[in-house]
Amino acid sequence: MILPIKKPDPLVPAFALFNLGFRPFFLLAGVFSLVSILIWGGVYVLGWPAPRLPFLPMYWHAHEMIFGYGMAVVAGFMLTAVRNWTQINTLKGFQLAGLATLWLAARLAGWIIPGQILPMAVLDLAFDLWLVIVIFLPLLRAKQHNQLGIASKIILLMLANLCFYLGVSGMLEQGIAWGLYSGLYVLLALIYSMARRVLPMFIERGVGYPVKLRNWAWIDRSGIYAFVLFLIADVFWRNVPVTAALAGFLFVIHAMRLAGWHTRGIWNKPLLWVLYLGYGGASFGFLLKALAPFLSLSPSLALHAFALGGIGIITAGMMARISLGHTGRNIQKYSRLLAPAFISLCTAYVARVLLPIIAPEQYLLWLGIAQAAWIIAFALLAWVYAPILVKRRIDGLPG
Repeated sequence: MILPIKKPDPLVPAFALFNLGFRPFFLLAGVFSLVSILIWGGVYVLGWPAPRLPFLPMYWHAHEMIFGYGMAVVAGFMLTAVRNWTQINTLKGFQLAGLATLWLAARLAGWIIPGQILPMAVLDLAFDLWLVIVIFLPLLRAKQHNQLGIASKIILLMLANLCFYLGVSGMLEQGIAWGLYSGLYVLLALIYSMARRVLPMFIERGVGYPVKLRNWAWIDRSGIYAFVLFLIADVFWRNVPVTAALAGFLFVIHAMRLAGWHTRGIWNKPLLWVLYLGYGGASFGFLLKALAPFLSLSPSLALHAFALGGIGIITAGMMARISLGHTGRNIQKYSRLLAPAFISLCTAYVARVLLPIIAPEQYLLWLGIAQAAWIIAFALLAWVYAPILVKRRIDGLPG
């Protein structure tokens, strides 16, 4: 029997940007990542005049990719996921628009009021605090205590952001390093947690044939404990041998996890292989971290493997999939521009992480290629997904 296609409910407004958390924050994250990398590339590679910011442009780039782009993705994902977990509505309408405006105001404050850190800090930390509150309240009301571990990482991100602002204000000597490194690692831990939950399920349901992937409880537990120790050793203790040993262990267990999740069908599905490659690219950062003391590798290579693989490629793939599924679309029917966008992101990873190892003397060239590939990728994703995120669901349901 052929079911009729449901017409959109006329009572559901056509403009749907503030219907559910993923809509404004995924759109803001995508556009902001494109613009911010364009500016950073112009300053670092092309020699554009540095913008008048309250702190060094390099700190701005790192901070905004973690606490700007990264937190926007987290906000969109968590506001949507918490509603699904609890069956309690999260922010929508004017309240959601207010939270998104606060995020945007924090990004613009450093430019509009140059040289003043306080307005940006207040706005940014107010956004973090508001996000924590609106995430935790429905979880506590629904007694979803098993989700508090993931949600608590947002509190840790807020504290890392506070450390950064205390550092640039001169109130905490190691604040900048503690804030940026902790923020990167906590964000990576959150992405790993969500990938562990959803990626095996996505693969099993998406390859088009029966498959049962392998997971090991000891890897799940030891991965968490080892990552916490790794963060402490690298950020606060600054013990290079211990950090390298823990990084080597983390690379091994994540490689084993990826091996247990592999099935040939993922390579036919862009929404699967992008997540798989992103997970692998992030995990390769642990290998670089483990080898750095022996091969004199630049520390930035491991950091960008974490950032480009985990925060870049995985989040792009997750945003693409969630945006289709939560707007009533068939995730098996996607734009032809999706694969080129993901390939461009992978090109950025190769140029930023791998090619500097092979030919370090061409570092600026590889950096320019990576930034151009990133910009192309997010331009394609914005072109495809902006209309999807702004318009109502095609099945007429709210959300």
